[in-house]
Amino acid sequence: MLVLGISDSHNSTAALYEDGRLVAAVAEERLRRVKNWMGFPRQAVEECLRIGRRDLGDVDYVALTGLSRPFPYHSREAIIAAFRNTDGMTGGGLPMHRVRYALVQALYKGRLRDLYRSTPLWKSRDQERWRKRIADVTELGVPEEKVAIVEHHFAHASAAYYGWAKFDEDVLVLTNDGGGDGLCATVNIGRGGRLERIADVHWWESVGMLYAMTTCVLGMVPLEHEYKVMGMAPYAETKGAQKVFDDLKQLFEFDGPDGTVWKRRSPFPESFATYNFLRDLFELRRFDWICGGLQQFIEDFITRWVRNCIRATGIRKVALSGGLFMNIKLNKAIMELPEVEDLFVFPSCGDETNSIGSAYNVYAQHAGCETMQPLRDFYTGAEYDDEQVGRAISGYSFRHETTAQHVGGEIEQAVADLLARGEVVARFSGREEFGARAMGNRSILADPSRPDVVKVINDAIKSRDFWMPFAPSMLDRRASDYFVNPKELPAPYMIMGFDSTDRVNEFRAACHPYDLTVRPQVVYRDWNPRYYSLLENFEAATGRGILLNTSFNLHGYPIVSYPEDALRVLDESGLNWLAIGNHLLHKEAGG
Repeated sequence: MLVLGISDSHNSTAALYEDGRLVAAVAEERLRRVKNWMGFPRQAVEECLRIGRRDLGDVDYVALTGLSRPFPYHSREAIIAAFRNTDGMTGGGLPMHRVRYALVQALYKGRLRDLYRSTPLWKSRDQERWRKRIADVTELGVPEEKVAIVEHHFAHASAAYYGWAKFDEDVLVLTNDGGGDGLCATVNIGRGGRLERIADVHWWESVGMLYAMTTCVLGMVPLEHEYKVMGMAPYAETKGAQKVFDDLKQLFEFDGPDGTVWKRRSPFPESFATYNFLRDLFELRRFDWICGGLQQFIEDFITRWVRNCIRATGIRKVALSGGLFMNIKLNKAIMELPEVEDLFVFPSCGDETNSIGSAYNVYAQHAGCETMQPLRDFYTGAEYDDEQVGRAISGYSFRHETTAQHVGGEIEQAVADLLARGEVVARFSGREEFGARAMGNRSILADPSRPDVVKVINDAIKSRDFWMPFAPSMLDRRASDYFVNPKELPAPYMIMGFDSTDRVNEFRAACHPYDLTVRPQVVYRDWNPRYYSLLENFEAATGRGILLNTSFNLHGYPIVSYPEDALRVLDESGLNWLAIGNHLLHKEAGG
């Protein structure tokens, strides 16, 4: 059976799933070169079919994520404006009146919004958006009877459950995000290849949206820069962060007999209408205090929720998905709970992986789970051969003096030698990885024992904020040398945080500079033999089987996808070395 999964919300993607195996998954942003592109992923659909050597006539089902499509925002300015103007707005972004949150709470208490949602105008608007959404699929040539709709949080839950594929054991599956299809969190039990939802939380109560809205209040882009808030959190003075935490913990409380759901406390408004409330709450508070207090609140509140869910179900094997679990420090706190026996966090688990989750869900419904394989590597995109790379190089007009050499099968050794002598090298090789984390094939690499490379990469290439950490890739047989993993959980996706070992000076540039935690990519030979070989060559030269690995892109742009994207970053940044396929390019210093 062949299922095409589509997510047309934030960071739109497509995925192709055939006979229990993920064949391809591609983000529209990579192809359009617009970060977090939102809308119908037509180009990603075409690319998945090309990679899978299929056409639409071969597809048995199209799994479309979500009961409705969010309003598209195609610029950072539009997203910021939408978040700032939410107070006194109807759901979906239609302004009622710009009134202060206190007036909304005191006079209306949500009744005006509920009244509007019951009108023919609201229902007509929803029906029209639904027709346009189905038309996006049928205009490709897919008959409507082949289109299956997967609710937003079932897509998240399906990604975690079927991606882990522990069908012979009961699994507690938790989802949590800013919101989707009217919910922000769900509690599910995976049993015998089926998912059963036992609890959910309305999206007005969203703690994920609290994180996104705080990101906006701090002057950054919500749905994109939350990781910057997390990165700053460890720098906060404990006393100052505690004050913010004490304020935030008053905003929510667990509800019901078992604590598997929660609700807001008055006077905190709906989570989608909190900009002014939070701006006033944080007034005159230091930036780092806010980051530290918010992170402390999220870790405290969500770990208590996980504990409540384990206690209510008796299930200690936990699978997680949804945008909130992109927070690797939160995942670290969950992993360390004594109640958690085993943990799987679906990689890059924001809305971008809902195309995969939806495809899993529809496949399981129609073909069962007997053939469904657990997720392995995340290299799901395009690959370019030597001839294609050579044409791209010869056809590119470099602004700076650049030399290219075809190294052939010695490319991994050549890159390792450059890294060992302190150079920063970008790598474009093999199939493109999916999601927010670079996994070595579209990466910028450096020796992690050299703290000076952080400034080089930040200033000359990435234009990143100084406080943001980098991450390491390491040989699987060396993992215990570099991070503490008492539960021996697999860590191949950079989705969980760990404490460093006492050998931290060997990779200080690839961990958080303040608290020395890491989000590792453990590399396996059979998942990526060429990258594994590069790491082995670097180990032979230095004794260290670990590299600094950050995504290959310019600040504000998606990770490179086409060979020309890689050449452009080399040409337009302070990068001097690029290994692309079996070619090694060198731009003269100062270019």
